[in-house]
Amino acid sequence: MGIITQSYLASFWSIPMMEVNLLVFMNLLGALMLGLLVGYERSYHGRAAGMRTYGIVCMASAALTVFAGYPGFWWGGAAQNAIPVDPTRVIQGIVTGVGFLGAGVIMKEGLNISGLTTAASIWASSAIGVLVGIGFFGAAILLTLLSASLMMWGPKLEAKLPSRRAMGVVLQFSPEFEPDEKVLKNTVAQWGYMVAEGSLNISSTGKVISWHFVMVALKSHPNPGSLFELSRHLREIEGVGGLQISHARN
Repeated sequence: MGIITQSYLASFWSIPMMEVNLLVFMNLLGALMLGLLVGYERSYHGRAAGMRTYGIVCMASAALTVFAGYPGFWWGGAAQNAIPVDPTRVIQGIVTGVGFLGAGVIMKEGLNISGLTTAASIWASSAIGVLVGIGFFGAAILLTLLSASLMMWGPKLEAKLPSRRAMGVVLQFSPEFEPDEKVLKNTVAQWGYMVAEGSLNISSTGKVISWHFVMVALKSHPNPGSLFELSRHLREIEGVGGLQISHARN
């Protein structure tokens, strides 16, 4: 008799199996909510790893942990009659390998870091594959829907929540001009920003001095609010001959 029988396929969608899948899903949903909460704190302070990254990683970690509590339901319950095997050892290798793959998509350009959410989603896809491989099809489908929904609508949620924006600024001063740090800090403070502690980097080329630093808003809606208005104000600072400004996610 063949291995694939109607009764064996039906075991993956039996009532007890679906109950286990529902329990796994509840764990995934709870982990997602907690991950979003922790990620919002980072997103509020303008960090690169925000709600989506924390939510996906926390949810995927729960998926790779909770299934180990139901060994009697692995492979539709066939694990009880199979040769003793520990799939968690295989999963360790999968997670480690996918982690290196995810690291390859993280890019840092100046004060901006990109690719963290993509790396987290790659890691989450490995958790989806593990759930499918172990036979928890319902939980795998729900994890897929949660991950896709978070990546599609997560940015809209983050945009509506209060946050402190951060700006990466490069000021190039006129030749032989000596800028004053206190004047700069007092000036940006009037706009509702502060120079992030430890972010100031000073370089010089010949007689031209350049300052690289991160400005962090003191409240959710600083003044000036727009990037264009802020760049205009920075150009009006005494001695500024060149300017580069962008949103910083560090």
